[in-house]
Amino acid sequence: MTTQSRYFIDPFGCVKNQVDAENIMADLNNAGWENVGDAEQADVIIVNSCGFIESAKKESIDAVLWWRKLYPKKRIILAGCLAKRYGKELAEILQEAEVTDMVSATLSAGERPLLSMPGSAYVKISDGCNNNCSYCAIPLIRGSLVCRTISDITDECRTLLNRGIKELCIIGQDIGAYTEKEKGLMELLKSISALDGDYWVRLLYIHPDHFPLEILDLMEKDKRILPYFDIPFQHASSKILAAMNRRGNAKKYLELIKTIRARLPDAIIRSTFLLGFPGETDEDFAELLDFQKKAKLDWLGCFAYSREEGTAAYAMKGRVAGKTAKMRKQTIEERQVSITEKSMDRFTSQTLDVLIEEQIDEFWLGRLYCQAPDIDGAAVISGSEEKNPKAGSFAKCKIAARRGFDLEVRIL
Repeated sequence: MTTQSRYFIDPFGCVKNQVDAENIMADLNNAGWENVGDAEQADVIIVNSCGFIESAKKESIDAVLWWRKLYPKKRIILAGCLAKRYGKELAEILQEAEVTDMVSATLSAGERPLLSMPGSAYVKISDGCNNNCSYCAIPLIRGSLVCRTISDITDECRTLLNRGIKELCIIGQDIGAYTEKEKGLMELLKSISALDGDYWVRLLYIHPDHFPLEILDLMEKDKRILPYFDIPFQHASSKILAAMNRRGNAKKYLELIKTIRARLPDAIIRSTFLLGFPGETDEDFAELLDFQKKAKLDWLGCFAYSREEGTAAYAMKGRVAGKTAKMRKQTIEERQVSITEKSMDRFTSQTLDVLIEEQIDEFWLGRLYCQAPDIDGAAVISGSEEKNPKAGSFAKCKIAARRGFDLEVRIL
């Protein structure tokens, strides 16, 4: 890439992939390239793809085909997870783009461009995964777990805070598995907690089978480490969990939830369920429904099983019809509505900090500690014209009402 000077990046996939896109941007910017927000102005269009499940793969390929149709003479590059997973095959059959793994060899520090909303940044503390869940293609794409050092991560957090970032979202395939020699997530959080400033630390993606309970001690002491937990339980049937290569069960998972809420009454717990896994019977699904009812998860995302070549589950018998998986997913989602609404109701009349993000027409939007970026509801700020909010900053607010999954707030 030596003759062009302007690039446009089209990012797909998870927030881990977003950090990769930011690192690509940092590398190109350092090499003298210019990032443009309009593909029309770009010499090169980079599709930073996702290769996790079938729908995500299709979305990335469709993006390449769309850009090629729109700009038949521009240079188009397919990068990211899809290129990493199927690089050789795609290079032979996808004539519409160059296929290359552009991800930086190193995770650049906090100076990189950010694709997050104002005030928030993702800090990737590790890559790859050793859990080897039977349905998951991540080890095929990302390899085994590789962790950054506590010093490196803390330096990045310090740099981001000095840039004015207010929310550090700690991410990895499973941050509970973080390790540096004999040190784990607790020691990392202590190091981050030692940094001065008014900021949030949000923890995302902790595998429930090895949840580090000691982090609750630190959360009780440092309120900047938010009591927000993204714990992907995936299922509640012992049979299905074992087939997924998970060690937990409904009883253990409910005990974990109970422990967290007893220690941190303000805790918010988000999870994901995977429907239609091979062998999932009506009885297994009934167990999951019972778990959902008892767990009262604050936020929940559902996914239908995607059969991924190279995974242990690919050859498993008892495949569930796509229609059945879709119906089960819909049932879970419908039942979750009232659970989440009731959870959000408890915030009415409370006074909390809101992280202000953006103005849309006459409204300002932001997030409370109970709302993670992109995946949860929003804080809709009413009467804000008198307060002159600033994107990327904290403001005290009072929650006036719940509107669906969103919360209407007034700045004090």
